[in-house]
Amino acid sequence: MTRAGRWFGRNLVMMVAIVVLLYLFAPIVVVMLMSFNEPKSKLSYTFDGFTWDNWQHPCRPFGMCDAVSTSLRIGLLATVIATALGTLMAFAMVRHQFRGRSATNLFIFLPMASPEIVLGSSLLALFVSSGFGGQLGFWTILIAHVMFCMSFVVVTVKARLAGMDTRMEQAAMDLYANEWQTYWRITFPLVFPGILAAALLSFSLSFDDFIITNLNAGTTVTFPMYVWGSAQREIPPQINVVGTAMFLLALLLVVGGELTRRRRTR
Repeated sequence: MTRAGRWFGRNLVMMVAIVVLLYLFAPIVVVMLMSFNEPKSKLSYTFDGFTWDNWQHPCRPFGMCDAVSTSLRIGLLATVIATALGTLMAFAMVRHQFRGRSATNLFIFLPMASPEIVLGSSLLALFVSSGFGGQLGFWTILIAHVMFCMSFVVVTVKARLAGMDTRMEQAAMDLYANEWQTYWRITFPLVFPGILAAALLSFSLSFDDFIITNLNAGTTVTFPMYVWGSAQREIPPQINVVGTAMFLLALLLVVGGELTRRRRTR
């Protein structure tokens, strides 16, 4: 085998990984580029000129910042509620034996496996049959988001708990720590990365959701709904500003968490 062939064989996996990463990040790069675009027409999605105006006036399109604020409030509330309930459920399913445990494990996966249009229409039918058909809005969206986010929290935290070494908790109790002290000083720090990952995933799913939200929103407009409605009339470049800001915030959280983990490891 020639030298070029050996080099290609050694680096094939790395080259494939680079191609896949470029494919994944290409849309994000386009969104970041378009956040500095000065389009010549309302329906133009080509880079016509560079400008800082979109970042200086992100709330210029009417109603966009209100939609972003609504999505943030729903996302944060849904994340807190779903993370709390999902974490408690994960602890119960991993640490305790009870009747119906196997069936509960199966049912947890149903919201994740079901198409969103099925969940959205089912929730809409539930709200209408319960007499809330005329009150669709912020709270019905929140209930819907907590429902599908909780499944992801349970699965994520369960995986962390299942892989945790319980001997450290036993050692803490051997050193006269009570159950409460053992939980906060041993169990919670070990499970926290899973809880944090579940919370970040929940917020991302809630902020991003369109189908379930659209069916149960009434007159409330979230950011994904605003983007969909704007695409029918015009494409404000400030939409790309919000997308870029959310990506940079997520990147900052991930990098910060990784640096913190490495510092603790050292």
